[in-house]
Amino acid sequence: MAFEIVKEYFEKEGLGDRVKDLAASSATVEEAAAALGCEPKLIAKTMSFLVADKAILVLAAGDARVDNKKYKETFHQKAKFIPADEVEGYIGHAPGGVCPFVIHEGVEVYLDESLRRFELVYPAAGSGHSAVELSIPELKKHSNYLSWVDICKGWQEE
Repeated sequence: MAFEIVKEYFEKEGLGDRVKDLAASSATVEEAAAALGCEPKLIAKTMSFLVADKAILVLAAGDARVDNKKYKETFHQKAKFIPADEVEGYIGHAPGGVCPFVIHEGVEVYLDESLRRFELVYPAAGSGHSAVELSIPELKKHSNYLSWVDICKGWQEE
């Protein structure tokens, strides 16, 4: 159901042709990259955390990992992922399809610096068999992000 809602949202925005309903799983970065035929770093993974019992989403490049020190400096607490069985209740999308589009009211969205180096990225579109191709300006607009954050490591190109 979440996929259909996200697809409908992008149809109304004139970007419905960018939403992909994939035959293969896209639930992990590696699976999504294989299904789309792109590099894993281009997958905009959406991570769900609890900050003071409030849900937030952080989108990061597929090759980035959370740096606990940076996370704590930014959000003033240790990183706490939302338990998998509670993600859909907090966000509106189940694990594997979590994305920043058509989510529950009050969920804050942040974009990690690891995404800035790309022109196009592929976040999920509401299901574990989906993706949407977006430019960074389009991602910023449609995710209703609050701000850029720098909470990841392992992605910096040498």
